[in-house]
Amino acid sequence: MIVEAIINSSTMTQATLNQILSQLETLSPEELVKLNQTTQKHLADKNQLRAQAAFHQALLDSGLVKQIKRPCYEPISERRLFEVKGKPVSETIIEERR
Repeated sequence: MIVEAIINSSTMTQATLNQILSQLETLSPEELVKLNQTTQKHLADKNQLRAQAAFHQALLDSGLVKQIKRPCYEPISERRLFEVKGKPVSETIIEERR
């Protein structure tokens, strides 16, 4: 479980791995459960990202899409409200549709 996931990590140095493994012995059962839950969530997130990337690549390879757009995480600038004189715009739209 946890140890296998840590051992299989290709980016971890052997010294870091040994340090983590030695600290496992000092954890209480509750802390080990919390560590296990956190590790499992981290692995699930990584697996989900890999699956999504594979899906996107399959779409590109099949020709169904030409590009995959990434979401923009920059905050949207504040929008200004326009004041409308007369009837509310919603009423005007309803009247025009009749």
